[in-house]
Amino acid sequence: MSHNDLNYNHGIIGNGRTCAIVDDDSTIVFSCMPDFDSGTIFASILDKNKGGKFRVKMPNGKATKQAYEKNTGILVTTFEGSTGSFEVIDFMPRYTWDGRAGARDDVSSDIIRVLRPLSGTPEVIVEYDPKLDYAKFDTESFVFGPGRIKSTTTGREHDKTIYESCYLYSDINSECILEQQPFKLEKQRFLLLSYHDKVIPPDTERVELKLQRTRSYWLLWTARTHRCECYAEEIIRSAITLKMLQFAPTGAVLAAATTSLPETIGEVRNWDYRFCWIRDGSMTVDILHRIGHPAMAESFINWVMQTVPTKDDSLQIMYGIRGERKLTEETLDHFSGYHDSAPVRIGNAAYHQKQHDIYGILMDLIYKDLKQQKIADRHPAPEALDRVWTRVRSIVKTVEEFWQEPDRGIWEIRGEERHFVFSKVLCWVAVDRAIKVAEILKKNNWADKHKPLRDQIHHDVCTKGWNEEKQAFTQAYGRSDLDSANLLMADYGFLSPTDSRFVSTVEQSEKELCRDGLMYRYRNQDDFGEPSSAFTVCSFWMVKALARSGKRKEAYERFQTLLSYANPKGLYGEDLDFVTKRHLGNFPQAYSHLALIDCALELAEDCHDYLLEE
Repeated sequence: MSHNDLNYNHGIIGNGRTCAIVDDDSTIVFSCMPDFDSGTIFASILDKNKGGKFRVKMPNGKATKQAYEKNTGILVTTFEGSTGSFEVIDFMPRYTWDGRAGARDDVSSDIIRVLRPLSGTPEVIVEYDPKLDYAKFDTESFVFGPGRIKSTTTGREHDKTIYESCYLYSDINSECILEQQPFKLEKQRFLLLSYHDKVIPPDTERVELKLQRTRSYWLLWTARTHRCECYAEEIIRSAITLKMLQFAPTGAVLAAATTSLPETIGEVRNWDYRFCWIRDGSMTVDILHRIGHPAMAESFINWVMQTVPTKDDSLQIMYGIRGERKLTEETLDHFSGYHDSAPVRIGNAAYHQKQHDIYGILMDLIYKDLKQQKIADRHPAPEALDRVWTRVRSIVKTVEEFWQEPDRGIWEIRGEERHFVFSKVLCWVAVDRAIKVAEILKKNNWADKHKPLRDQIHHDVCTKGWNEEKQAFTQAYGRSDLDSANLLMADYGFLSPTDSRFVSTVEQSEKELCRDGLMYRYRNQDDFGEPSSAFTVCSFWMVKALARSGKRKEAYERFQTLLSYANPKGLYGEDLDFVTKRHLGNFPQAYSHLALIDCALELAEDCHDYLLEE
């Protein structure tokens, strides 16, 4: 296997506190500590020279294989060479601290690398080069006691002293690591990187215990994961990835693990995705329930309900993973960017955008949660229902006031505001789900009072959003451009999937937005020109739309092709290049994996029939 940095051949290890992106030659190319949204400790993916990396290599050999241990988040890289062979077992410890089922996970900010000889006496070199806090200042690494290396950085920023540190524990000689000297791997060794100075220093026995407990954790977790026979492996890998991307302390789900990986090489569509978009919420909750992880769904819903405001406070499209409202965007000009695709950004200025679809997303989430509680025969406390009801009425009041105004739309257009069709559809969803919630809560008079508003929005969209010449719903009122977001109209119940207008919109979207089986979000010019890469989640949306509108064999075939574009570890970035099919954008992307599971569950009943035909 040759190292190829022109594609995302990476794997991800993580434990719900933070994560690391590991390249196929064992190099950790991106990781933040202590949390997902902290400063980077390794970021060579964003700047090979300045970003910092953590690599295990073989002077007279190379990495020949890399794969996850089955049904786990443990990544194994195998090296072979003239002196023998060995494997690097990478993981972040995850288990309940006292071993009790259902107890809170222990999610310390540790990366563990176990070096296990397989044959001969392989020679190994450890390249340990941390660059703390986005490499804004110099990092110094030095021996700090037996088997321990400390790395520190200090600097002044915004009239404040910045100090960061991390600790590498190992049973390999510290000087050998710091000087990158080769050594013979005669027995199993370990490298444990921690944000914290350990009260109990790790040793071989403790590390092996952490590995076994983490392996057990993942095997037990995946055993509880519902899957279908045809797509079991794809569902499990996507589910594990989503589990890694859920911030355990709060329940927030990150959009992706990274920042500033470009949607197109050499362009400037580089954003920080280490935050939680409310928009992803309803699909997240729906999928987690369907694959048998209601606790994950409940944790996410609790975070949403604690984070989003009530009454007169404004609702944002996204929040920090602890509920932070201010996500100030800045650029790291000292980083050259992924393949020189500057700028590298941290923070995300889209947090203050006005996007009307968010109200429908949140209301759909509230409705689904209440519905699930009813199915599970759980009865929330009256005080909890009071808070839900207040939030429902507050959202509808806002929608009633603003739905006829333009906004920035689902794709967070930074230029001109428009009357985006999908935004209006989701305003309809907000009122529709509020009426359903009211009926569950026996607030029938309120429900009846707001049905005319629901009908008004529906009529407005059908009248102004439909383009007779195109025979499709368009991106915005008065425009002829199409938008993949409208493929979700049937999923949200705005139209029946067999409604001729929806079927026609799917057909026209396939003609205008599909290229070589992959979908554009839209093809018209935006703030940065015309999009030039495929948005992965939209390609999955097209699969679902085809299946639901009756073209199930075509949906199956397209899904099989999309599955073949997964990277060697079964992971997806935000985008795909139309020609080369290489992954682009932030990685791995939660929304892509949610949509994959959604399509797999949709097509599960059909796949045996189509396999027989083949």
